[in-house]
Amino acid sequence: MDPEHASGNGRKRPQRPQRTHREVADELRARIRSGALRPGQRMPTQAQLADEFGVERGAVRQALRILQSEQLLTDVSKGAPATVTADPDRALTGPTAPPTFTTVALAPRIAAAFAAEHVEIDAVCLTAVSLNLALGEPLRRIHAGRVKPAKVDVRVLLPGGDIDLAFPVPVEGRDGAGGPVHEWWLAQRNAQGLVLRHNLLALRATHGIDVRVTFRALPFTPPVQTYLLNGEEALFAYYTVTRHEERTDRENLEMYDAQGIRSLLFAFEQGAGRRDAAFVEQSRLWFDALWGTISSELVL
Repeated sequence: MDPEHASGNGRKRPQRPQRTHREVADELRARIRSGALRPGQRMPTQAQLADEFGVERGAVRQALRILQSEQLLTDVSKGAPATVTADPDRALTGPTAPPTFTTVALAPRIAAAFAAEHVEIDAVCLTAVSLNLALGEPLRRIHAGRVKPAKVDVRVLLPGGDIDLAFPVPVEGRDGAGGPVHEWWLAQRNAQGLVLRHNLLALRATHGIDVRVTFRALPFTPPVQTYLLNGEEALFAYYTVTRHEERTDRENLEMYDAQGIRSLLFAFEQGAGRRDAAFVEQSRLWFDALWGTISSELVL
């Protein structure tokens, strides 16, 4: 019997599946994100981590170096245990952070944008569902008295309701404006837009904040969702089209659609170097050009 898999009484122990160094890094990153590993806290030793995950110390060192490169850990060496960085939130959500799902990454960036006196958010998307989800936290902070911007300007570009969408479309061929898939999407677009406008305009009455929310219609289906925050950050995620089934009151709709909330969000920031600054500036120019030229008035 292999002694590695035998217990002291001779019985065979179950083998643990061998994890990769990336899986170890993913688990430790999740612990930092959740607060289980706190800012400034010493990590377990490499020997302890190797025993916990059932891997060699070399795999642990590789995982720790990944987290150090993401600025989540400091003092990674063969000696003393590594330390969680003093500001892991910025490392997890800032421009140097690895891309993660829009539902996870967008909310903290929107919340940070609301710390400004004048909040400016520009968005290009298929519907406003991701933006609505991300606004939950800053709205809670305003209602709790933790932040209070003087002014909020939100501009949103959405596909026009009468165009022939690239997606969502039925699996069995395009249905165009008026078809069941198109009508399902249009209902979602309008409902999410109305919720967004209602939640933001309510801040006028409850907190005296000067709020403007404006929508305009695009003559095409955007291939990416894009968010520009206070002229300082640009975030975008690809819309990846997959087969999807949506159940309605009347029927099941088989369609090709893009789930924007599950897309990886990439972040660029003005202060993160010339490349990022150029991307932010060009994104702003791109949005302003669409807003001022080929887009049209949108009534939800």
